[in-house]
Amino acid sequence: MEIMKEKFDVIVVGSGAGGASVAKDLAAKGKKVLILEGSGGNRIKGSFLWALPYMMLPFKSLLLTPELLGMVRGLTTGGSSVFYYGTAFPVAHDAFKKYGIDLTESEKEARKELPIGPLKDEMVTPMARRMMESARALGYDWKKLDKFMYQDRWRPGYGFGYYGDRHEVKWSAKMYIDEAVRRGAVLLNRAKVKKVLFDGKTAKGVEMKYKGRTMQVLAKTVIVAAGGIGSPVVLRRSGIRNAGYNYFFDPLITVCGKVKDVRKRKDEIPMTAGCVMRNEGIVMTDMAVPFLLDQAFTASSFRIWRLFESRKTLRIMIKIRDDLAGSLTDRGGVRKRLTPADREKLRKGYDMAKNILLNAGAKGIYKTWKLAAHPGGTIRIGHMLDSNLKLKGYENLYVCDCSVIPEPFGLPPVLTLVCLGKRLAKHLQAEKQGSAKAKQPAYAVEN
Repeated sequence: MEIMKEKFDVIVVGSGAGGASVAKDLAAKGKKVLILEGSGGNRIKGSFLWALPYMMLPFKSLLLTPELLGMVRGLTTGGSSVFYYGTAFPVAHDAFKKYGIDLTESEKEARKELPIGPLKDEMVTPMARRMMESARALGYDWKKLDKFMYQDRWRPGYGFGYYGDRHEVKWSAKMYIDEAVRRGAVLLNRAKVKKVLFDGKTAKGVEMKYKGRTMQVLAKTVIVAAGGIGSPVVLRRSGIRNAGYNYFFDPLITVCGKVKDVRKRKDEIPMTAGCVMRNEGIVMTDMAVPFLLDQAFTASSFRIWRLFESRKTLRIMIKIRDDLAGSLTDRGGVRKRLTPADREKLRKGYDMAKNILLNAGAKGIYKTWKLAAHPGGTIRIGHMLDSNLKLKGYENLYVCDCSVIPEPFGLPPVLTLVCLGKRLAKHLQAEKQGSAKAKQPAYAVEN
């Protein structure tokens, strides 16, 4: 077994929003950080063929439940944020304060350094505006949503970065990874971490497969940030068997209708505006999708005659806050079924979206097959982690990704994960400084 000679202060397993955030902030403080990303794709090309293995590869980035619900995750440098729709939903502070976690200052800091805000009026297309006006006329609190977008870089005609944004209008966690590397962090792509190494109950490094060789690398702190599916798999292989049970994955459907007098533009921005109903656990937004994804959605509903009507289609996404349930297999298979309450929320959301589309003048309303996104809660705070994201019963081992979220979420979690990463970086820095002070010798003073 080869042991990497170089030693690090921190190993971060994964490069999504949570891992990228903590890696960037620790590197900025002079920590020697190693980032291990199990996939490749460090250079974003932004094409469907480039993105295909990173976001739609069966049994890897596209997982199926026993009910054939498709669960999508991004496996590349920057994680799912490379392919997300760039929407910055606020942090659910109350849910975290129950567990002794205050993310208020972290959110203020994140909002200062990230391009967060609603779209400029000129970026709202006629199709998105049609749905917004229809929803408002029916009494819904439908409004522009905050987006992670450098809007000064946007130009009319720019296609949205569904498959990764070469124009870098849409922010992704890869930008944080790039910044961490500029500040001295080391990034290894295609470094597949097998397990965490321990000295008793203290994490001391990881074992990984890299360039065909099995290697060990040591560090003072290990942060597992491989995502809601990847992190519990790593912990299970490390002997921590209670990870990966009773989780959420935010099921969604889209509801579609055809109109005659408005056409989808090349520069449509998905999730321009929407309505968040926290009490009901339902989110509705406009949902422009690229042509090939539109084809897949339409085919899933067996509306073959609608395959070439993408430019005429108004689409609303219904995303719900699902119940904690199910389990993962040791290889990351998703064994989770929708509960009756989940199905009722999807039905209610469909009815609301249908009325909005009919009011907007759409005909031939139908819904597409069920998907799910950003799985989490598989290594929950309060259950397996303390308020500092440290694994209970272990030392020097932390988790920082969607798996830590303590309750069903129902919203895209990127801003929340950035805030958790910032908070963890501050905790580790303060812990190190406190440890150094404790080791300083005490001197007696004679009078």
